[in-house]
Amino acid sequence: QSSEEARLQAQQEEAARLEKERIEQEQMEKLEAKDQERRESELAELHSLEQKFLAAQQWKTDYRAHAKWEHYLSCDGSPDPTVLQEINAFMSLWCEDQNEDIQLVMEKGEQVLNLIQKLQFLLLDTPPNEITEKETVQYQESILELQNLLHQKYNGATEHMLKAANMHEDSDTGNMQAVIKDKNVTFCIWANLKKKVRFKNHMFCDTQHGFDLPKSLAVSSVAVRILHTHYDHVSPLWLHCQSVPRFEVLDSKELTQHSKGSVEEPEEEEKKAREEPDMPAEEETCSDGRKSAISVKGNSNSIADINETGEETEKKSEILDIPSQVQDPLMQKETNEKEEAITDENIVDLQQFVPVGGVYHIDVLQLPPQVKQIKDWSMVEVLDGGLEAYPYPPEEAEDATCPPVRITLRLSDNVMYFEDPVIARWDPAGQQWRTDGISNITYETQEGSITFEMGAFYTIALFQDAHLNMPYQAWELRPTGMDEALLTVTAVFATIQIQIKGNRCMLSSVAVEEKDVLSHVTGKWISPLDLRAVLKKAGVNIFPGEYSHKYVSVNKKAPLAEVRAYQQMALVASAFAFAWSKWNLEAGQEQVVFKVSEHLKADSVRGKDWSLYMFNGQKAQKLKITETSEAFSEELEEGSEFHSTLYHMLKDFASKEAIDKVETASFLFIDVVYQLLLATRVLTYS
Repeated sequence: QSSEEARLQAQQEEAARLEKERIEQEQMEKLEAKDQERRESELAELHSLEQKFLAAQQWKTDYRAHAKWEHYLSCDGSPDPTVLQEINAFMSLWCEDQNEDIQLVMEKGEQVLNLIQKLQFLLLDTPPNEITEKETVQYQESILELQNLLHQKYNGATEHMLKAANMHEDSDTGNMQAVIKDKNVTFCIWANLKKKVRFKNHMFCDTQHGFDLPKSLAVSSVAVRILHTHYDHVSPLWLHCQSVPRFEVLDSKELTQHSKGSVEEPEEEEKKAREEPDMPAEEETCSDGRKSAISVKGNSNSIADINETGEETEKKSEILDIPSQVQDPLMQKETNEKEEAITDENIVDLQQFVPVGGVYHIDVLQLPPQVKQIKDWSMVEVLDGGLEAYPYPPEEAEDATCPPVRITLRLSDNVMYFEDPVIARWDPAGQQWRTDGISNITYETQEGSITFEMGAFYTIALFQDAHLNMPYQAWELRPTGMDEALLTVTAVFATIQIQIKGNRCMLSSVAVEEKDVLSHVTGKWISPLDLRAVLKKAGVNIFPGEYSHKYVSVNKKAPLAEVRAYQQMALVASAFAFAWSKWNLEAGQEQVVFKVSEHLKADSVRGKDWSLYMFNGQKAQKLKITETSEAFSEELEEGSEFHSTLYHMLKDFASKEAIDKVETASFLFIDVVYQLLLATRVLTYS
């Protein structure tokens, strides 16, 4: 009897479960159908909002032209670095100028650094369709020529100073020592006039840089120069001209396939493709380890697998002409990457480590003939060669017999070393940074100094892991006023706050262990590109590069979902706050999950005001779960529906005031928010 009852009960329960599933399924299908019905009109509305991105691009194009014209009208005597004749004339005039006074050279040096910076900015800021290959090469060559000329001039100024070394004798030791610095460079120069072994070491008081020479040098006619440039003109140029990884435009054919059956109107698609100046060219690794283009093959393993329904066949014929151009470059890239893998562990991998704190040129030089005062005349023997290095270790000596040189460098206060830096020397023959030839390294964290020995005189830089602040622990973007917002990135060692206002942004604080640091770069309104450069230079990198995914365990997302999320977040950022959700990790590659709250006041968002949303680039939904739920579930919030865009999804729950704010938001503000989200990649690097 009881087993019969149990069987009946089980049957009833099973029937009830199936009925519940059927009803849910039906509801889902209704919602899906409703979403499909209004898809076209929603995309058209989004399209009109997205015109703001085009307006921003146009504004920037006009602004560049205007800046060129302003420069032309200003007639301030400084050359336009983009005009070859002007920049060449400027360089040859300075080449011929015989004045080698160190202060004058440093002043002129500042002008040269500004010209280099302008060219680097143009290379990063100009969209590919506005700059020709020829111009790119010309700008790069001009940068290299300016860098070389500047270094030559520094050498000339050093020689000029050393010729009169005997005029600047130090009363204690009888040797000459000098420290000359401005915000870009520091010269520490010591001349061995007395050649006494007991003065073989010296500490420059102003800078706390010092050296300890082997005996053989202490009794020779030599000078030592530690030239610290607060910039890096030694590393290959690409290191400083890396743009935010270009996100390639997905054209309608690829998108059609990506959406696995939900087909957008082709013209709608083409419009969208044009609007997305930056879609990610991220490779996805197939199961067999090859990399495939982002979604040429969608989720099927080969194009032939697509079901041959009428509609699909038509689609398939369109898709067949894509793979060649999309896959080849990536396949090629993959093979190149393999060849470039660095095998020698002494070579610094510049995709993984970056120089922080500038470059230290450490040289031992021949002391040039000294100026003699004869009555009212100053006489000096002039040598043809210019500044000459003193050979150490001497060519005839066996390495073993030459003791090393000891160097102490006081680290710059303007940069952050979150871990002990890696010391490397420049190898001019191989054009690379190497860690061999440097030994007995001690790092004094309290004093902020580093001491080491080297077998010869080298150009030195201190390197830091480019990704030590990734993946981030959290992030938040919230509006703080009309066309104003605050982006907070909580990284591994630091919390970075960036204010956004109109077309500018400002580093408002960098906090390490709750203490504010880097006060010299905070509080200035600059462009997103400059902000990136300033933070990287200071050793705080929250900007993933093209190869960062090789060094950071990223939360991989389909480019379509990631980039569209950034675009639509930017479009509504004037009225909605967004933040990190732990469920983004669990949602799979095809979709992103984040917290959202309508936010019209300037204060911070209260915990209970957040809701969770999920988006895959083509479909948005509000989730029932909260941040503190037990497990991840895609179940919809009660009474909510699907929408084709994040904007329409938010609109369902938004006040009229919020939507008005979104519609009137300035296109420049939206563009800056988008640039910063794209540069920090918060959805994949958190």
